[in-house]
Amino acid sequence: MNSVYGAPSYELASDLVTLSVSRTGGMVGPVSFTMGEKTFTPYALAPWKPDELGKEMPNLIKYLRGDFFCLPFGPQDQGLPHGDTANADWQLIQQDENTLHLAIEPGDVGGKVEKILRLRPDHAVIYSEHVLSGLEGNYSYGNHPILDFSGLEKGEGRITTSPFRWGSVNPGLFSDPAADEYQTLVPGAPFDTLRRVALADAPPRSAENITSSATTDLTRYPTRNGFEDLVMLVNEGSSPEQPFAWTAAVLKDHVWFSLKDPSDFPATLLWISNGGRRSSPWEGRHLGRIGLEEVCSYFAENVTTSRQDLLGHRSIPTTRAFSRDKEVSLRILQAVSPVPSDFGSVASIIPKDPGTLSVTSDAGITIDVPAQWDFVTGPS
Repeated sequence: MNSVYGAPSYELASDLVTLSVSRTGGMVGPVSFTMGEKTFTPYALAPWKPDELGKEMPNLIKYLRGDFFCLPFGPQDQGLPHGDTANADWQLIQQDENTLHLAIEPGDVGGKVEKILRLRPDHAVIYSEHVLSGLEGNYSYGNHPILDFSGLEKGEGRITTSPFRWGSVNPGLFSDPAADEYQTLVPGAPFDTLRRVALADAPPRSAENITSSATTDLTRYPTRNGFEDLVMLVNEGSSPEQPFAWTAAVLKDHVWFSLKDPSDFPATLLWISNGGRRSSPWEGRHLGRIGLEEVCSYFAENVTTSRQDLLGHRSIPTTRAFSRDKEVSLRILQAVSPVPSDFGSVASIIPKDPGTLSVTSDAGITIDVPAQWDFVTGPS
């Protein structure tokens, strides 16, 4: 086991992908995708290393990087934010040329969680699976990839998703000035497109009586420097023509995207982190990062709040009922590909054949990406 960016880490590599997974928190990152002469490293690393922070800081923050699994998702009354799965140590079960198999028995929720990462030759894809067993009760959960846009010019990056049926800014005050945190979106503002989301006239100091005379385009990033915001959208269900939901980001000459089964991960959270947190350890230096998080949760609220089924009237689940005697597999696919300079933003991702995806931009450019997309829709 090597130390990678200050964290003892497991490692896995293929011809196109090299990744590290921190033992503590099971965080996937850094990750390098190498295609031809180009190497692309989209996952974010915190602007600090674990040993630079004090013992009072949760491991989630100390080791913050890449993608990690949260169970429960968000804070909890008894336990660490995002759960032991994002804070405690993962043990190696098995590793071979293409697979890394880790496991944890979380002390907060009980049961067992297995993390199985697979790589395939000629695929610039991470096939990520979490298998939950022995878990009893209703829990929120999610995958938490964080991408790094900090090297881009203002608004140069592009963010899009598959069609969604409901969207809203976090209903409460996500960033509280009393804690030296600042947001710029109107709390609770609904939206039906990421291109027009209500912008507060001044950084909100409460969730009420906010004035707004403009909107902002969340498909372009980095923007709104100095602010920290959270929005949630709920994807349309799958269909024979669109058997998965997707989230995509174009960063200069590469596209990153994730695929999921929307029945497992009903919602996507955008954690827009651009220097809006000024307290330690953030200190305004967590810039140009964005979490494109696939979740079953009520925003990033306490799991107790997620259990209140506050979106039940919209048929939007915010927790899942787990049974101790039933194993559950949660799968996410994350992939990258080079794109031409005039590609624009992703407009659609659909199957071309069982081993290929067609990714089409708003400029009408289509690229084919090798990927076993049915990994997220059924047994691989």
